Amino acid sequence: MSDKYDVIVIGAGPGGYVAAIKAAQLGLKTACIESWTDKEGKNRLGGTCLNVGCIPSKALLEISHKYEEANHGFADQGIMAKDVKMDIGKMMERKEGIVNQLTGGIGGLFKANGVTPIWGHGKLLANRNVEVTDQDGKTKTYEAENVIIATGSKPIQIPPAPFDGEHIVDSEGALEFTEVPKRLGVIGAGVIGLELGSVWARLGAEVTVIEALDTFLPAVDQQLAKDALKQFQKQGLNIVMGARMTGAEVKRKLVNVSYEDSKGKQEAKFDKLIVAVGRRPYTDNLLSEDAGVQMDERGFIFVDDNCKTEAPGVWAVGDVVRGPMLAHKASEEGVMVAERIAGHKPQVNYDCIPNVIYTFPEIAWVGKTEEEVKAEGEEYNVGTFPFAANGRAMAANSASGMVKIIADAKTDRIVGFHVVGPQASEIVAQGVIAMEFGSSAEDLALTCFAHPTLSESVHEAALGVAGGAIHIANRRKKK
Repeated sequence: MSDKYDVIVIGAGPGGYVAAIKAAQLGLKTACIESWTDKEGKNRLGGTCLNVGCIPSKALLEISHKYEEANHGFADQGIMAKDVKMDIGKMMERKEGIVNQLTGGIGGLFKANGVTPIWGHGKLLANRNVEVTDQDGKTKTYEAENVIIATGSKPIQIPPAPFDGEHIVDSEGALEFTEVPKRLGVIGAGVIGLELGSVWARLGAEVTVIEALDTFLPAVDQQLAKDALKQFQKQGLNIVMGARMTGAEVKRKLVNVSYEDSKGKQEAKFDKLIVAVGRRPYTDNLLSEDAGVQMDERGFIFVDDNCKTEAPGVWAVGDVVRGPMLAHKASEEGVMVAERIAGHKPQVNYDCIPNVIYTFPEIAWVGKTEEEVKAEGEEYNVGTFPFAANGRAMAANSASGMVKIIADAKTDRIVGFHVVGPQASEIVAQGVIAMEFGSSAEDLALTCFAHPTLSESVHEAALGVAGGAIHIANRRKKK
């Protein structure tokens, strides 16, 4: 078989494997390079997302939520569940089973679509040549008409808290605990920190989340962020804002953490410490000096609006380029690039990329926050509806949170859609679809929603934009 391909993709995560499959579907001879191996040294597709990110973390979130509900949420509904225990080993078994099934599934999709997997570390050389180094250190070079870089990202390590793999861990290590830590520290109150902190708090850990910023979830609409913060605190998460970590030292199997907040120097002791302060592009040993691809000082690859680099025939998608580090954003870019290589002209609508935090309550949004709209000086209208007034949410014992819709005052076009509460990750899709089609708030208000459903809250929030909500009192409009 020839070692020359129409498309070579470096990385088999959500951006890479999707790009490879799409390119093959479009009739392009395609190969995908991946270096990931499991604990036994077996090759695995799926990248961070499927192996140690989105999928395993959601498995633990779902299991821990069910455990929490059985212990504290069933009695109010007349279900008497006594002496409920958690088998951490069984939980981890289930997580691994899900990961194995999904990563193996990608291999089946590669075979069905004619994608050639190449195992090893890929490095881009000049003129779209790609050098692959396998596990034994042997190298082989492949040629391509087009190369798509989709190598993803890795956790950021900070000097005050170097990872030791046992007591001080990154997000990957936090998915591998063999027992519930009595006291758990989390550095960073972002998406990853809150999700992992929630998992272990539900299972019985005393969790303290230390965040350097003064504002909780600054990227989230602040009305919803404040609502979520109250609910997290009720759940027992100790979230310390405006706290700058200064050091972490392991002594007698405990992590001694020092930090400074508004009250001065502070100290805390934890059995485990998770450092979740963000991720950086994974571009280690990725490019030769003459590859022609440029990166910024943080390691992000420069691309244009269509993910094309400065090097002819070289593209980059996902976490290694500008924009949010989201698996679905990477997949959309992967499809777009494959289509463009095949001669089509699709584009990604970056205004309609949803964001989700899979805590309980879930937080999800698409478009602009009220703070962003206000800062732009544009006139706008807002409609909100609480799940406390939604019959389905009350019946499900999940009546906290709200739906919030922001619309341009002149055109009524929806510019922001925000949800905090039950199934927010699913409900936000309604806002994404509406915004993708340029819908007005009135369009949603005139749409018939089934009763009783959580989605009726979307209907009511849309009605509320014009002051016409039915099931809550409406805000008085300024004259």
